[in-house]
Amino acid sequence: MNQALTGIAAAAPAIAMIGFFACLIGGGYLLFSGQQRKRAILLLIMSLVLLGNVLIWTM
Repeated sequence: MNQALTGIAAAAPAIAMIGFFACLIGGGYLLFSGQQRKRAILLLIMSLVLLGNVLIWTM
């Protein structure tokens, strides 16, 4: 396999975890500030999907 692709594949779970925390914090902020509840719930669901993807990738 190409070394560049291997490096990107190794970094993907770390990048996804950064996205997970960003979505979790953003969704929590929107939810508790009372703004745009629908968007907040979607962000929280997306963070759970990202976490599930990372768990599958690391198996």
